[in-house]
Amino acid sequence: MEQLIRGIHHVTAIAADTTKNLEFYAGILGLRLVKQTVNFDAPEVYHLYYGDEAGQPGTILTFFPYGGLRNGRHGKGMLNTTAFSLPSASVGYWTERLKRFNVPFKPPAERFGEETVIYFEDADGLGLELVFSDKDQRKGWSYGPVPQEHAIRGFYNVEIWEEGYERTAGLLTEQLDHRLIAERSNRFRFAAADSPGNYIDLVCAPDSLKGLAGSGTVHHLAFRTPDKDTQLQVRERIVKRMLNPTPVLDRNYFTSIYFREPGGVLFEVATDVPGFAADEPADRLGESLQLPSWFEKDRAELEKKLGPLAYNMEHYK
Repeated sequence: MEQLIRGIHHVTAIAADTTKNLEFYAGILGLRLVKQTVNFDAPEVYHLYYGDEAGQPGTILTFFPYGGLRNGRHGKGMLNTTAFSLPSASVGYWTERLKRFNVPFKPPAERFGEETVIYFEDADGLGLELVFSDKDQRKGWSYGPVPQEHAIRGFYNVEIWEEGYERTAGLLTEQLDHRLIAERSNRFRFAAADSPGNYIDLVCAPDSLKGLAGSGTVHHLAFRTPDKDTQLQVRERIVKRMLNPTPVLDRNYFTSIYFREPGGVLFEVATDVPGFAADEPADRLGESLQLPSWFEKDRAELEKKLGPLAYNMEHYK
């Protein structure tokens, strides 16, 4: 069977404050703001995309910042932790950086015998990890606030809590081209490709409360597929699984289908094309508000509602 799914495309989460979100991810974590646009379903709300220098799939964490939104709750049926990839030599740099910016974190811990992991949360309580290993050959942002040798490479893995992992594992392996590559206790790791940026960790957590949506929680997880043809083939697989996927939706930088996996997490399948340089040059990504054509007539009104977007990169160097 042809491999239609190639790994993680992006993760989308919910925040409560636009400025704090920008300062945390573009400032403290040193990610590049690769796109500022709007929530296509609620255009008075920003949709911010953070990633690596080129905005490649497997590096993109996006946010809908709804002002003043109530916090959600981590729990089963939810993607609770998004992990970033860093080289082993950067543990000391990042522990000091988190201390410098007063970000509480758990002491470094070991996972699967080859990864050092630091857990922390953003201002809204979104679960995050830094994973240090020497498996990742991707490069960090060359001119961001973090020196390139210590800059985030992209995702390492995501962690989903489930009542039981079997049905979601079946979806991953039978329709989404993943295979089980590691397990330890109640953690089962799946991957479409055995490399950082592609790992899906299912954690059996039957005794946890059910997760609740709100700020500080993940809205959906997107898997990558090359183009519309492969996307339609994946959609047909999902239809046969009777998981009721949406029609193909145009998101300007990719097309998408959405469906819920058996445990309740919203999954998306997004195309690699056309990419984030579709409406602005690659060397100017994220520098100005980009709107889909159908919202251009409302630009002045939307810019007024959205407010300015800026942070001082020098402060975070």
